[in-house]
Amino acid sequence: MEIKELQERVDDWIHRYGVRYFSELTNMACLMEEVGELARIVARRYGDQSFKAGEKSSLADEMADVLWVLVCLANQTGVDLTAALEASFAKKTARDKERHLNNPKLTENKNG
Repeated sequence: MEIKELQERVDDWIHRYGVRYFSELTNMACLMEEVGELARIVARRYGDQSFKAGEKSSLADEMADVLWVLVCLANQTGVDLTAALEASFAKKTARDKERHLNNPKLTENKNG
């Protein structure tokens, strides 16, 4: 699925089943909540914490929830995510095209 199609499908779903978008402020709070849920799973799976009995542990579900709310925010604020990502690639390439290649912290251990 292309990003534009994702934005269109989310918009269609919102208008068909969700009645309307939550306010931008509410969606921002929802985004932070979803990022926190993703962080909790990462901390337990890859960090030092352990899962609680019955605790939700799907990285894919939480990443999808983060993406969903981010797309909602983009739609309701008029952001074309395809154009925004293209601009971000250009910015990062201009700024970092040699920086990471010359970073000994990254080049010393190429196992990751």
